[in-house]
Amino acid sequence: MNTLLSPLESFRKQLDFSSISEERKSILQELIHYVQTQKSEGKEIHLNFICTHNSRRSQLSQLWAQTASFYYGVKTFCYSGGVEVTAFNERAVASIKRFGFKVEQSGEGNPKYAVSFSENENPLIMFSKLYDDASSAQSNFAAVMTCSHADENCPFIPGANNRIPARYEDPKAFDDTELESAKYDERSKEIATEMFYVFSQVR
Repeated sequence: MNTLLSPLESFRKQLDFSSISEERKSILQELIHYVQTQKSEGKEIHLNFICTHNSRRSQLSQLWAQTASFYYGVKTFCYSGGVEVTAFNERAVASIKRFGFKVEQSGEGNPKYAVSFSENENPLIMFSKLYDDASSAQSNFAAVMTCSHADENCPFIPGANNRIPARYEDPKAFDDTELESAKYDERSKEIATEMFYVFSQVR
């Protein structure tokens, strides 16, 4: 196992895979199978997490998948994108800081965030972009659909060799309410639990 930043390691130890329903595990099995097959065949593993605005769920999924794959030593290239460019939502950014990621921001409007999860790995550069952005894999990747709108309105993702639905509820529904922070953290924890579960199953 590779070493995470201390707060993230403490959080990881609290993850409970038994909290994932059997129905949900059957959905995640498709992602596990894809990663395992690519690894077993000696091919690079590229995952592009896609949501409409690339602002919340797809960003959180990219980050937790990259963190989990690093922890379990399964070399994976994780990306995220949308069908519209907005920004990595500041509420989601605040949430990942609460979990213990180190975050450095540069730029305005659609800032770039350098997000670190280990002292031994380069930070992930995160910002809102289209799913076919030049910084993402252009072919031989799994398109992991994290929201129903993108899943239903993007029937074809060019370059993807697999398409996997892994939809999450949008914490945006709780923006500017007293539950905002708790709901963003709840969604982030759900995604973290599932991504760590996925990579724990890869042999």
